[in-house]
Amino acid sequence: MASKTSRDVLGRGLGVLRQAIREQPRIFTVAVVGSVLFGAMIIVSARVVGSVVGEVALPAIERGEVGAGTLALAAAALFGISVLRVAGIFGRRLGAGYMQYRLQASYRRRVTRRYLELPLSWHHRNSTGTLLSNANSDVEAAWYPIAPLPFAVGTLAMLVGAIVSLFATDWALALVGLAVFPALFALNVVYSRRMAPRQARAQRLRAEVSGIAHESFDGALVVKTMGREAQETARFAGRAGELRDSLIAVGRLRGIFDPLLETLPSLGTLAVLVVGAFRLRQGAISVTELVSVAFLFTVLAFPVRAIGWVLAELPRSVAGWDRVRRVLDATGEMPYGQRVLDPAETAPATLTFHDVHYSYPPAEAHPPGAQVLGEVGFTVPAGRTVALVGPTGAGKSTIASLAVRLVDPDSGTVSLDGVDVRELTSASLAGTVALVAQVPFIFDDTVRANIALDRPGVDDEVVWAALRLAEADGFVAALPDGLDTMVGERGTSLSGGQRQRLTLARALAGRPRLLVLDDATSAVDPRVEAAILAGLRSSTAAAGVPAASILVVAYRRATIALADEVIYVEQGRVLARGTHSELLTTVPGYVDLVTAYEQAEVERAQESSYDDDVAPLPSGLEIEVDR
Repeated sequence: MASKTSRDVLGRGLGVLRQAIREQPRIFTVAVVGSVLFGAMIIVSARVVGSVVGEVALPAIERGEVGAGTLALAAAALFGISVLRVAGIFGRRLGAGYMQYRLQASYRRRVTRRYLELPLSWHHRNSTGTLLSNANSDVEAAWYPIAPLPFAVGTLAMLVGAIVSLFATDWALALVGLAVFPALFALNVVYSRRMAPRQARAQRLRAEVSGIAHESFDGALVVKTMGREAQETARFAGRAGELRDSLIAVGRLRGIFDPLLETLPSLGTLAVLVVGAFRLRQGAISVTELVSVAFLFTVLAFPVRAIGWVLAELPRSVAGWDRVRRVLDATGEMPYGQRVLDPAETAPATLTFHDVHYSYPPAEAHPPGAQVLGEVGFTVPAGRTVALVGPTGAGKSTIASLAVRLVDPDSGTVSLDGVDVRELTSASLAGTVALVAQVPFIFDDTVRANIALDRPGVDDEVVWAALRLAEADGFVAALPDGLDTMVGERGTSLSGGQRQRLTLARALAGRPRLLVLDDATSAVDPRVEAAILAGLRSSTAAAGVPAASILVVAYRRATIALADEVIYVEQGRVLARGTHSELLTTVPGYVDLVTAYEQAEVERAQESSYDDDVAPLPSGLEIEVDR
């Protein structure tokens, strides 16, 4: 079984190399030509060195003098060979490096592009650490053998030339070469087979360590406030220790095989000298030929290692390639259509849900195939505000995701101005609809960059208009550098409400015709929230930011009361619709829910007031609690 697995790794690894050659044939050809030139010069140099020793040095020793012309000719020959070897090395290394880095850059772009094409459901099944590892270390690992590959190909050509040269010199010395060269190759194959599972495990552990580190850093607030620093450190240390042990196992195996790979050519040189001396006494070969063959075996040790380097890195390459292909071959992307809504249209858009059904994919559903939405149908008329209200898990966020096409329905249609959103181009959809999520995301950049996002036409005037409409202009103006203030990673220098208002301003700056708010003002003071929603409903709210239709996932009574219509959702179905006052008189479940939300708001406000009013206890005063 192990042998079968090793053969499979070797075959798949060679397939990865073939893929690289197909993608970069010209650069690979340049690198191989340089490598073949280097190998040819090694064989030629062996002949020249043998001739210098046998036909220049020994006769000079016998005569007691050295001919200047002969010596100059020998020096010129050696110098010329050295220049050609340097040219071969330069071409080989430049081509191999250029090929490797181009492949890595190309596949990083492909992986990243694929990430952006795949739906959120796929991202939910894969940790951020794993995705980072796919785009970085896995891509590097997949193309790591490219660096020594041209050298190895040139070495194979050189070995063929060396064997031919040996047979042209003497059959006995050729048999020594036939014994040594296959032994070297067999040793490299065994090395590759033993290394395969170790490299695969190390590559997997790299991703896991990256994932734990990212999770711990990203959740630093939770870790610190819950006092989990020691546990998180121990969790990371445990997996890092596994990676360390795995890499040590790789190094230990390399430490065993490297000396063997170094020793075998040396043993070959010794065998050549023994056999060659015997053949020299028989008169079968000359001193020139013996020195040439011995020198050839001496200098072949290093190039032959290139084959071992490629074979040794194939298991790691296969492991990285499999992880990269898992991303590139992932299915579930949502192709866009070719229809375009009128880009000059600025009037609010009409959103329509018609008999929409949606279920989570089998990998995400609990139980598998569980339906999230069923027979959902409603309309957000142009210029109107519709509130989605329902208990936790009712499907409100799923409806919001469908409205902006983060997911597609299993059946039914979601349309904008009568056009199915699946028929729209990506640019047309993005220019018409904007989503503001409950959890805001802020880039580690300036306030201006976070709002403008380098979109054409979004200048400072539009940015300030959007900030005013989001009730964020006041705190932004008070920042040390105004729009040029750096807000830190994920906006750590801002409060939760400030981050939500910035993300709202970002959406508004794009002048959407439909605005979807998924509880996007939950961290904002209720009075500020009411001012924001009142401003959004006004067609003259801010110069440069036209009014939009609004679909808002709402919890607060004041927010719900501002809506023109309320859609009450339970268990993925629309149970009632009407104004806030109408539902209060006709839907008991709606009354209970809104009352519960309102009571929770009152209790939070009272707790906040209590915390502000209570003075700290005098130092040293203790309160005994009756247990």
